Amino acid sequence: MNTLTLEYPASKSIQKKAHTGIVGSGDLEVLMRPAAGEQSTVEIRTSLDGFEDMWRYVLDRFMEENEPAVHIQVNDFGATPGVVKLRLEQALEEGNDEVNQ
Repeated sequence: MNTLTLEYPASKSIQKKAHTGIVGSGDLEVLMRPAAGEQSTVEIRTSLDGFEDMWRYVLDRFMEENEPAVHIQVNDFGATPGVVKLRLEQALEEGNDEVNQ
């Protein structure tokens, strides 16, 4: 199991915890919770070797576009970059959804 931890500056808080996806073939699970302050932390757990550059690219872009103040835990089971981006966006939307609080 490989673990990659990334940190980003942040400026926008989310309202609540969020959970999207499942740890299954070709998918991943994203757990997102609000963070205090102006820093975000992302912890990625994956069984695949050699994809650090892909993870950094996808997360750098997502965090630059959204700047959420969050702690994110990603549990990967071979997801493609498109699935990673989709699950992150779903979690962010769920974390900002005030209707279901």
